[in-house]
Amino acid sequence: MNTRKKGQAGEDQAAAFLEADGLRIIVRNARSIYGEIDLVAQDGDTIVFVEVKAWSTYGIEELRYSISRRKRWRIIETAKYFLAVNREYSSMAVRFDVVFIGPMKSLADQAAQPAITHLVSAFMESV
Repeated sequence: MNTRKKGQAGEDQAAAFLEADGLRIIVRNARSIYGEIDLVAQDGDTIVFVEVKAWSTYGIEELRYSISRRKRWRIIETAKYFLAVNREYSSMAVRFDVVFIGPMKSLADQAAQPAITHLVSAFMESV
C-alpha cells in the first residue's frame, strides 16, 4: 500500500474512532495556502482541528518529532483560514487534537487491531 493510501486509511480509522466517541466530522482534508488539516470535527460547542498520524512501526513517543513547530504553525494558520471562510463556526471554542494510529496490537480473542490514541488539546494557539 502506498503512502497516500495508508494516510487515507488512517484518516478513515481516525474519523470512525472520533464519530464513535461522539464527535461530528465536518470536513476532511481542509486546505489553505498554508497547508492541510486532516479532519475538522465538532465536539459540542467546540470546533476541533485534528492531525492524524498513522504509523506501522514507530511508537507514540515519536510524535514530538513529526509535529514540529512549523507543522503546528501550518495547522493553526489553516484553522484560521477555515474559520474565516466558514463563519458559522467562528464563535465556537477551538481545539487542536492529534489522533495517533500505531502499530497493530494482537488481542487473544479478536483479530489484530491498530492501537488508537486520541490526544485531546495536543497543542494550543489563540485563533
